[in-house]
Amino acid sequence: MADAENAGTMPALMAAQQPTLIETLRTTVQDDLVAADDTIRRELASDVALVNQVSGYIIGAGGKRLRPLLVLLAARAAGASALGPHVLGSVVIEFIHTATLLHDDVVDGSGQRRGRRTANSVWGNAASVLVGDFLYSRAFQMMVRLKSTRVMEIMSDATNVIAEGEVLQLMNAGDPDTTEARYLDVIYRKTARLFESGAAVAAVLAGADPAIERGLTAYGRHLGNAFQLVDDSLDYRGNPAERGKNVGDDLAEGKPTLPVIHALQHGTPAQQALLRRAIEQGSLEDLPAVLEAIESSGGLEYTARLAQREADQALVALEPIPESVHKEALRQLAEFSVSRSY
Repeated sequence: MADAENAGTMPALMAAQQPTLIETLRTTVQDDLVAADDTIRRELASDVALVNQVSGYIIGAGGKRLRPLLVLLAARAAGASALGPHVLGSVVIEFIHTATLLHDDVVDGSGQRRGRRTANSVWGNAASVLVGDFLYSRAFQMMVRLKSTRVMEIMSDATNVIAEGEVLQLMNAGDPDTTEARYLDVIYRKTARLFESGAAVAAVLAGADPAIERGLTAYGRHLGNAFQLVDDSLDYRGNPAERGKNVGDDLAEGKPTLPVIHALQHGTPAQQALLRRAIEQGSLEDLPAVLEAIESSGGLEYTARLAQREADQALVALEPIPESVHKEALRQLAEFSVSRSY
């Protein structure tokens, strides 16, 4: 973990490396990544043309692919050899994540993701939901091939928790009285749980001892929390060209994320009234004033502090893991999660 003397300079150094850092981390598991990409293409195949079109479209949109990268790095850090069963495990995680994206875009009525039209805006909501179901079921078919009851247990529990998180987020939408605790519960369920489960599956497939499995599981949980906190902060200050999303998209969907929740608690009475109205109406009409309220109340700084705390806890969780190039890559991944601008 970065000490206090280096804490201020580490994010700046990492930010300068952002265009190449993820690619650098990928080189440490390059053979596994190539095999994972081949597996993705093979497992997407279906006799139903529309399934191929929709699933191929969203998988082909790219993105950071952090979740499969996490699985591969964690498995190798736990002692797995290249091209082991963790490659299939990483594809399981990617398919489940992709299924949630398809479903999320329908629920949120989103029209853009990663700089492209969403699948539901191209093929309609029904096709997106049904192809999301295909990806979920295909993920479980792959899990069966892994022949690990423990993996099935981890992932069946995870998908149930993720579904609950979707419902909780729906309940919070349009509610300016959403508390920080309720928000944190949602981001754990919706985002961090899949990171956590991916790291746990990696440890199981690597045959790691219980201490290493616990460490990697905790690492994944804290990494996922940090990642989502930063993502929600970037919604109010990120570069749309880099993120493929517009500033204020969460606000337009009535989602009370932490920068807004903090501003609602610490802004002036006029700002609080403005923010309540924006969340209740899901409106971007007063976006400049909303951004000012979040900035002046310290909402972005507060969210960044919580994200850094989660990243620091992720680094601590790695302590039982033997030193290796893959453990170092996991450290850098945690640092990237809080320094990124996209």
